[in-house]
Amino acid sequence: MNLNDAIQECWSKIDEGQVATYIPALAKVDPYQLGVYLFDVTNDKKAEAGASQVRFAIESVSKVITLLYAIERLGLSAVEEQVGTRQTGFPFDTILNMEITKETHPLNAFINSGAILISSLIEEQDGLSPFDQILEFSRKICNDPAITLNEEIYQSELRTGDMNRSLAYYLKAKEVLTNDVTLSLDTYFKQCSMMVTCQSLANLGAVLANDGIAPWNNERIISSEAATYTKSVMMTTGLYNESGTYSVRIGVPTKSGVGGGLVSASPNHYGIGIFSPALDHAGNSVAGLALLELISKKLKLDVFRY
Repeated sequence: MNLNDAIQECWSKIDEGQVATYIPALAKVDPYQLGVYLFDVTNDKKAEAGASQVRFAIESVSKVITLLYAIERLGLSAVEEQVGTRQTGFPFDTILNMEITKETHPLNAFINSGAILISSLIEEQDGLSPFDQILEFSRKICNDPAITLNEEIYQSELRTGDMNRSLAYYLKAKEVLTNDVTLSLDTYFKQCSMMVTCQSLANLGAVLANDGIAPWNNERIISSEAATYTKSVMMTTGLYNESGTYSVRIGVPTKSGVGGGLVSASPNHYGIGIFSPALDHAGNSVAGLALLELISKKLKLDVFRY
């Protein structure tokens, strides 16, 4: 398919969303950007168009990387003891589901409470802080040594992160989060402030699509078990309360971030990275999802249909 034509077809969707304004550094991002990168794991071919090499804040897409790293470090059973795999029915930054239904742990790893808890599980190792380990792992699994921390976005996250602090202290008070709250939050804010491109995310998606093996060098980076588990959770909870809607419309495991990024893993076919910063009410990229839906239809990627 012609990716440039696809971008033109979806461009008008940008006007239906707006950039994340609650994080000051993200509020300054130009909404009129749309880029895509495809990595075909069957033949190692790549294709890209639009703003595919623009660096942007990874934000909640980092939750995929941290979840994978926690599984590799601690084992899947240990992670499953801490977070569930269910949809919440509530916004990603609330604890209401735990209060109303008396849950003892966050319902999934992609809502903020679950992601903060996952980040808290990673402890210092070999002199590396939890964030330094996540950064190192991100560079490896995204095949992108240029991933760095954006200090301005990190400071912006720190200044506006009181809701996330409340989630962390709630988990601490419930004796669910057992490590240091300040360090856990700092790790979380920093992981969300890493700068990536569509290509970085396509590489991440390609590892997941290829059952945990990096298609660029055939090295196994994560276990098959970790890849399968994470793709499943991406399908059911990766787009927050819109996950069910887009499972029907797109049918490809996907995770979004309020920086405008999308990572998708089409099993045994493609890793896909998309960027467009204008968001819908749920915090997902409007034009990005329109483009992903078009790609899924054109390339017949819907796992429930093909």
